Amino acid sequence: MKTLRKLLYAEVLIAVSAVTLAFISLFFFFDFVDELNAVGHGQTSGYSVAQALIYVSLMIPNHVYELLPIAVLIGSIFVMARLAQSSEFTILRTSGLGPWRALRALLLLGLVFVAVTFAVGDYLAPLADKSAQMLKARFQGHLTVGKTGAWIKEKQTYSTFSVNVGALEADGTMRDIRIFELDNQGRIVSVAQAKQAQFGPAQSWLLREVVRTEYSGGTQAGARAITLRHDNFTWLNQISAEMVASALLRPDRMGTIDLFQYVRHLEFNGQAAQKYEIQFWKKVFYPLSCLVMMMLALPFAYMHFRTSGTTSMVFVGVMAGISFVLLNNVMGDLGYLRAWQPWFTAALPGLIYSLISLATFGWLVVRQ
Repeated sequence: MKTLRKLLYAEVLIAVSAVTLAFISLFFFFDFVDELNAVGHGQTSGYSVAQALIYVSLMIPNHVYELLPIAVLIGSIFVMARLAQSSEFTILRTSGLGPWRALRALLLLGLVFVAVTFAVGDYLAPLADKSAQMLKARFQGHLTVGKTGAWIKEKQTYSTFSVNVGALEADGTMRDIRIFELDNQGRIVSVAQAKQAQFGPAQSWLLREVVRTEYSGGTQAGARAITLRHDNFTWLNQISAEMVASALLRPDRMGTIDLFQYVRHLEFNGQAAQKYEIQFWKKVFYPLSCLVMMMLALPFAYMHFRTSGTTSMVFVGVMAGISFVLLNNVMGDLGYLRAWQPWFTAALPGLIYSLISLATFGWLVVRQ
């Protein structure tokens, strides 16, 4: 069995590495061509070709995370089809390699790909993506979410704060801050606007150039408004830099722990968290799709191919991988629109393809 694993694992690892490298090279070229449109349009010293190359390089870990299950499928199908075409797999079967032993051997290798996918997607990709966005913000301006910025809610003992952050600079400075304070009865207490804000010590924000309007009497007829101006103002809160970055960056580029903490923050403050919950569960289940891809590839070893059969099966693998990615994305949006359970929405594509692969594998084994 050791000889079999050594042969099989070496072939699959080489094939998956080659497919991953080909995909990464292709995406690197496309990303670089797309970034050339932004070269020379920076707000400071300019966004040069060197910075564009660094930015595109920092996007590679995210592409590896997204493409690794597809690369596992294509590489494994190529190896299984080649072994079937050369009758090597038939020899292995006559030597005592049963279908369940073959499946177990591939799943053990699949666990290695699961660990690699999780490590890249949870640690390397978020860090590289954040560095890439900050690099681009340094030369092109700032991070923002459309024209309205990002909204964050902060619930305290006697008040609830709705905070709008217009943009985030590369050095961590926030711009165009608006803070709406409401009491426990939902009446507005104050509105503060600041041009800049930085994260201070002991869970506080240091606001600069602040215009603060305080209301007395709420929405009643006798309400009064007092406007005060401050060069500097300290606001105590529990909104961390990670939460602001999470609100401004795409949720699919965040790590699992960051998503979990942000979901808890949204739920505690009574905000809608379903979109982030779906992304959290997709982060949990997506690495496991490597196991699904390995199960989907094994039935190809039990087919008989002619000379051109390997190429055809690789094409089938590419189509299957693309369909899995499309289904995964569609299910995320559909689950959000239909208000499905987040864990079910994230797990459904993997369950569907697992059933398809097991059904195909069982049919081929019974048939032969």
